[in-house]
Amino acid sequence: MQRRITRRTFIEAAAAGTAAMGLSPFPLTKQSPAEMAIASWTSPGEEAEAIAHEAQRLTEEAVNALGGMSRFVSPRDVVWVKPNIGWDRRPEQAANTNPDVVATLIRLCFEAGASEVKVSDNPCNDERRTFVRSGIKAAAEAAGADVFFLDRRKFRRMDIGGQNLRSWELYVDYVECDKRINVPIVKHHSLTQMTLAVKNLMGVVGGNRSQLHQNLGPAMADVAKFVPSDLVVMDAVRVLTGNGPQGGSLRDVERRDMVAAGTDTVAMDAFGSTLFGYEPDHFTSTQAAAAIGLGTIDFESLNPVRLDVS
Repeated sequence: MQRRITRRTFIEAAAAGTAAMGLSPFPLTKQSPAEMAIASWTSPGEEAEAIAHEAQRLTEEAVNALGGMSRFVSPRDVVWVKPNIGWDRRPEQAANTNPDVVATLIRLCFEAGASEVKVSDNPCNDERRTFVRSGIKAAAEAAGADVFFLDRRKFRRMDIGGQNLRSWELYVDYVECDKRINVPIVKHHSLTQMTLAVKNLMGVVGGNRSQLHQNLGPAMADVAKFVPSDLVVMDAVRVLTGNGPQGGSLRDVERRDMVAAGTDTVAMDAFGSTLFGYEPDHFTSTQAAAAIGLGTIDFESLNPVRLDVS
């Protein structure tokens, strides 16, 4: 007697067949993109070209692991890529963000449809020297970015409304741009022990910045909440382990061959702390940023994607 095929028996048979082939009988659901990625280079070279290639690949892989730049940048967006360009130092001295990390982010922004990418900083040394010697001006302009010195007339006192900083002068174009990508370098700082993503926003702060040093971490946490970063990309290709933030001696520079990217500023700084052997909650800026709801100190709770890149 021939068996009658019903909808139920068909589904059961199909399920059995796909299971036998190691396949799921149900449609695969689209996986949510990662919120944090850590890309590490497995075969570092010593030549400048090899380090540049490494920085480019690590940056691209870290961003791609989050879903790609199109997750953060929409067509016609004006994007501000904010590296550290604070010091009159060469790239190998690790006082400023790696120029190839910056250039790669600019390229990815344009590929995602950005209409304009701005790159600037409020440096401690003479901007006419820091922009050139850091290598960032040449690399960013070659990638198509608008690289410029900040116009002092565009710093405006704004009502930040923070718990520690009620108002301060911020750069109006940074506040008003469509998307903000924060690109710190991991390095030592003589005042705060380390400088990471929250501290990197000093580069869009005006006024007498030395007045902030009495309560710098909590004050910068308030700034970070007022102008939140859409994406944080942390440069740890080279890191400055001592005599920061300016550095100078190559004896203070170490290769970590790593770029991390994430959507949570607090988690990124918590992770960055561990690269120098500190606990994730060691720094007052991280503690304060978490306390005001900017993110989580428990970066492992985000299940960061760890990538080996070569």
